[in-house]
Amino acid sequence: MKNIIYREVILDLYRNPKNKGEIKDADFEAKSANPLCGDTIKIQLKMKNSTSLPARQESKVIEKAVFSGSGCVISQASASLICSYITGKKLSEIKKIKSDDIIKLIGVRPSPSRLGCAILSLKALKEVLKNAV
Repeated sequence: MKNIIYREVILDLYRNPKNKGEIKDADFEAKSANPLCGDTIKIQLKMKNSTSLPARQESKVIEKAVFSGSGCVISQASASLICSYITGKKLSEIKKIKSDDIIKLIGVRPSPSRLGCAILSLKALKEVLKNAV
């Protein structure tokens, strides 16, 4: 029953994605592609400084995170979920996100052939982080 509920959530995110779009004046962006299936994801971030911390890059907070691209249900839903998850967090916090964290966000373990699709947005996010530091 639990898997059915998560599948419905994933399908809804695919049909009605949250955080999908473009940021015209993004502070950071990066793309990632899955060569096995052709899925592509671009993550864009708009940052703001944390008022309680010195203005170092690590202390910047993600004000807005969006994605664009195309692909299967899993890749698109995962991108939507990760953008929601990282909004409001510091760069130093999102550096710690791992593949297992994305699987927990999705709520079901994808098959081995779909794992690359599920973590594609994380790969794009890791590329963003390389540019942000």
